[in-house]
Amino acid sequence: MNHRHTGAADTAVPAAQPPARRECDVLIVGGGINGAGIARDLAGRGLSVTLCEKDDLAAHTSSSSTKLIHGGLRYLEYYEFSLVRKALAEREVLLKSAPHIMWPLRFVMPHDPSMRPSLMIRAGLFLYDHLARREVLPGSEVIDMRRHKVGAPLKPQFRKGYVYSDGWVDDARLVVLNAIDAAAHGANVLTGWRCTEARRADRGWQLTLTDASGATQHWHARALVNAAGPWAAQFLHEHAHLKDTKSLRLVKGSHIVVKKIFDHDHAYIFQNTDRRIIFAIPYEGEFTLIGTTDVESDSPIGKAQIDASEVTYLCEQASRYFAKPIVPADVVWTYAGVRPLLGDESSDASAVTRDYMLDYDMNGAPMLTVWGGKITTFRKLAEEASDGLCKRLGNRQPAWTANAYLPGGDLSAWIGPPQRPDTDFERFDAQLAKRHPQWHADTRRRMARCYGSRIEMVAGSQGLGEEIATGLHEAELVYLHDHEWARSADDVLWRRTKLGLHLSEAQRQNVARWWAARWPDESMKTGDNVRTTQWS
Repeated sequence: MNHRHTGAADTAVPAAQPPARRECDVLIVGGGINGAGIARDLAGRGLSVTLCEKDDLAAHTSSSSTKLIHGGLRYLEYYEFSLVRKALAEREVLLKSAPHIMWPLRFVMPHDPSMRPSLMIRAGLFLYDHLARREVLPGSEVIDMRRHKVGAPLKPQFRKGYVYSDGWVDDARLVVLNAIDAAAHGANVLTGWRCTEARRADRGWQLTLTDASGATQHWHARALVNAAGPWAAQFLHEHAHLKDTKSLRLVKGSHIVVKKIFDHDHAYIFQNTDRRIIFAIPYEGEFTLIGTTDVESDSPIGKAQIDASEVTYLCEQASRYFAKPIVPADVVWTYAGVRPLLGDESSDASAVTRDYMLDYDMNGAPMLTVWGGKITTFRKLAEEASDGLCKRLGNRQPAWTANAYLPGGDLSAWIGPPQRPDTDFERFDAQLAKRHPQWHADTRRRMARCYGSRIEMVAGSQGLGEEIATGLHEAELVYLHDHEWARSADDVLWRRTKLGLHLSEAQRQNVARWWAARWPDESMKTGDNVRTTQWS
């Protein structure tokens, strides 16, 4: 697949200001991955788009995933062949579009004969290898764990393992890059604005947006998209005054982070005695990420946190495999998010489908509600949603995102024609080291991962400036404020970057003080009310 550069993606895009005449073709409610993806696709087809998000981009579910671009091997057990095929096909499309924030990852499944028979696993992996075309990712293989590096951290009884390919993604940055590209194509991206009223009117929707201070904006849109994720049903009946036609199951997925358990670059997928699976994934260089749980959520939407039983569960399940037991005291950080899954009759939350449904209400001006979904299939969901909306709005521009880079993903100016995503990034990092030998290697590589070919926009002609905390400089903070809608220190530390995990509490507070001094009005208005993370 040859990606074309869309032209606008790597230009400087400040947070857009509302036009004097607040009208648009489509207003999208929800700044998670689905809302940002739809905004990008529609704007690229020439429609005028406004995206509103009540908190920060990716503040909730979309920054609380297991951070995988994967087909979903376990979904084959539930005969979700269509979903798996769609997700498998998307893996390489996404990997090629943004090699700085996504990369291939090999997964190891230690064989436990008491869980699933070898024949079942091999059949599943055969399907996984062949349900969709692969150009970049290698196929599966069987390994002798006693002779392979991935066997060393595990208990000696695990002698055989299965290795297969999927991918890793920085989930929060994926949302931000879609929003940047949407804005580069003319979309208006409004964070901190909640849609509090939506009513059908002549030839469209009359919409009221309200911010934390109580200020309002009034918009007219030809079509409305409800991409509010866990809030989708609530938005329909409380703000759009419509009945929700689908049943959502809100399922909490929690993760723990511990100090690095193993030194190699593979991830693990562990089968549990309850027939679920968990992952153990290299994370941020110094850590291992373990997750996820699947429990019905009874917390207020947006306030999900891990509970003690989930921590114990993840520690116990991982300890069934690792030679060195993991205990709750080892946990250095946790996060939890609520996944809005299409309701069904299953008593097992892990068996609820991760597929999505696009629900059009055509009783007057068009309205689309997005139900369900998973991060791997967001681009396909956005493409299908945009196809449907364009048809209803009389726009004939074709789909375009399958062959387009996300902002920062086109590295050709640095390395020449692309070869394969993982080696392309390494060549880019090597060129960056030559251009900026004065940068600390860890800072350079982290910024290369965050910003890709947009990195010169971050540094600018004046360099990185004052170091506010270890590896975090004034120029990067200004860039994130001016070009990525960051409005608080938490937006930077926990979503635009993961530096919050690496810094001390004193350093995090120093960043917050610097931010508050630089933008006092914004810091007072936003606060830190959208964090979904907690320290143990």
